[in-house]
Amino acid sequence: MEDNQKIYLDKVVEFLVRDTKIDYDEESILFPFSSIYFSFAPFLYYTLSSPPELLVYYVKNVYGLTDQEIEYVWKEYENIIKDKIK
Repeated sequence: MEDNQKIYLDKVVEFLVRDTKIDYDEESILFPFSSIYFSFAPFLYYTLSSPPELLVYYVKNVYGLTDQEIEYVWKEYENIIKDKIK
């Protein structure tokens, strides 16, 4: 991966993290690519083998990412959010 590409993808991750709403009292999370709050539990205890379809659709349309770039963004985003809700 080229440096400029990585910088761009890291910015996308940063935007996704910034736009994620975490409600620690309710133990729920609202992703920027969804309009529904989700419980922390599945997100904490499971790792998805592939990015959620809502995320794929969102980042392809908003940021123009390829499938390979989406994999990178999802892994980075997932790790950051898991750290934030632990």
